[in-house]
Order: sequence, then C-alpha cells, then structure tokens
Amino acid sequence: MDRLFRLLIINPGSTSTKIAVFENEKKVFENTIGHSIEEMQKFEDIIDQFEYRKELILKELKDNSIELSTMSAVVGRGGGIAPCAGGTYIVDENVVEDLKIGVSGQHASNLGGIIADDIAKQYNINAYIVDPVVVDELEPVSRITGLPFMKRVSRFHALNQKAVARYAAAECGKKYEEANIVVVHAGGGISVGAHHTGRVIDVTDAYYGDGPFSPDRCGALPSGEVVEMCFSGKYSKKEIMGMLIKSGGLMSHTGTGDVREIVSRIENGDEYAELVYNAMIYQVAKAIGSYAVVLKGKVDAIVLTGGIAYEKRFVGTIEEMTGFIAPVRVYPGEFEMEALAQGGLRVLRGEEAAKIYKDK
Repeated sequence: MDRLFRLLIINPGSTSTKIAVFENEKKVFENTIGHSIEEMQKFEDIIDQFEYRKELILKELKDNSIELSTMSAVVGRGGGIAPCAGGTYIVDENVVEDLKIGVSGQHASNLGGIIADDIAKQYNINAYIVDPVVVDELEPVSRITGLPFMKRVSRFHALNQKAVARYAAAECGKKYEEANIVVVHAGGGISVGAHHTGRVIDVTDAYYGDGPFSPDRCGALPSGEVVEMCFSGKYSKKEIMGMLIKSGGLMSHTGTGDVREIVSRIENGDEYAELVYNAMIYQVAKAIGSYAVVLKGKVDAIVLTGGIAYEKRFVGTIEEMTGFIAPVRVYPGEFEMEALAQGGLRVLRGEEAAKIYKDK
C-alpha cells in the first residue's frame, strides 16, 4: 500500500489566494480566498502582503479543522526567482531572498514560496516550489535574434504546460522525459511550447510580442510599424505597453477579450469577429507547425489546454489544421493546484530529487 502524504498547496494570484490539501493525488480540500482591489492597494509592494495573506490562509485552514501538524510538506507557486530549469525546488534561503527581491519581477506568485517556507518551518517539514514562472530551458540556437544585444527569453505558462504534457505522455505510454509534445496554453495569453524529452527547448513569449495574438495580447507584430508607432508622438510608453499586453489581440479588434462573447457574435452573423477569431486560431496552428519542425517532425502529441480549449471551434480548427502532425489531446482549463501537488509528491516518493536553486 502506498504511503500517505498530505500536502498543503498555496497559489497566490493578484486578487486571490488559492489553497488546497491533497492526500497523495486526491484533493480533499480546496478554497479560493478573494482579495479586493481596494485591499491590495493598501500594500506598496508585493512582499508587504505576506502577513496579510498568511493569516488569511491560517484562518481558513483553522475554520475548516485542517491540522497543519499532519502535513508532509507545503508546496507554493513559484514566482520571480532567476531563470532556471523546470522541476521541484526545495525552498531555501536563496529562494526566499530572491522571491522577496523579485529578481525576475514583482508578482503575487512570489509569495507562494515565502508563505510555504514560513509555515513549513513551524512544523519542521520542507517547503517546495514547482516549475516556477521563470522556467527557462531554451536551446542556445532558439535565443538568437537578428540583433546581438537582443535575446529571446522564456516566458510562458510553465506550470500548466508541463502538467498537461505529463498527462499526454502517460496516455502515449511514455514518461514525460521520453516524449516529444507540442503544448498550447490558450487563455488571456497564449503560449506554444516544444517539449523535447522533459525540456521546453523553444516556446513563444506569452507576454511580450512573440507568437500568436491572444484575447488581450498582441503577439508578434511588424517591427517597422511598431517603431513608427513608438515615435509617432501619439502614444506614451505606458500606452504602448498597455496595447501590447492588456488591450491588444481580440480586445483591440472587437472590444472584448471574452471568447464566449466572440463566439456569440459569430453565431449572430458578425463577420469581422469571425475573421479575427479565425486569424487567432490560424496563428496558433502555424506556431504548432513551427514547433513540430523544432522537434524534427517526431511529435507524440499536440496538447490544447487553458480556458479557450473548452471552445469547440478553436479545438476543431486546430485538429483540422494540425492533426496530420500528431494526435491532438485536449485538457481544457488549468491544473496548477494538481501540478504543484504532483511535483511535491514526486520528490516525497523518491521518484525525483528536489532541485537546489543556484546549485553549482
């Protein structure tokens, strides 16, 4: 009989903190603690939210009669540490320090490892983070651009991409470390990654101008026209950045980033909404094809995940355009809590060793 491990999972977002308790793979408790914008505005920096969020977590656990003394480990969402390979990392003083500083940016996810570490120390157990947002496994050739001082970087939905890639590999009868899989995470941002035997060797930048446009991000743009826009005098830097990452994509064309609304408009005869939505799908399919080339045509599966993977037109068109490459597998939504738990379990079971951040 398998040994029973209990894990507390902590996943902070900008306006909520998700928590869960797993007994091995079984989720026995889950809740989302909401945070109002007004409440968050009281804190100048992300790290200033530490005590506030931690106390809410402890209260929620106490109110639901969850004993922390029974936990085997605490697993937090990985945040803005320095770029690193994917995997499960033990939270040590180097991790905590870099999360506090936010060496790769300030985001609520930075608090995941910090809160996990604080709680774990009280019960003499380990805290872990899994596949942090800064996972970078790019091949050197994939980083090069046409300018020597400008490199491509890895910014994508690492936690969920790797989770569904593992599911797909298992369905193919392989371990993740044995499979070649192209994964599309399609939500507010879209990332497409080439997973080669356990490493994401190339991936579109889901944040700044790379790959397909998404519901609210521009994706790749004609660089000459971007330069003209920047020097036109019509827009501030803040306004241009906002167009790139907040109000671009479907939002800029239709006034909404809600795919359900777009589909409703299409069903009611809106031809322009249909053209733009089809263009987004078209760009995703092209990215899948390009990463099939990166994998030299040896693709075990194409995986669609994220909220848009619930939408039939999106899935059907991708299957029609790319199904000749490999079978298309669909895991709609996101599996972050499960992925965090499974990362912790693999270490606790001895299936893989916990990685040491900044280990030379």
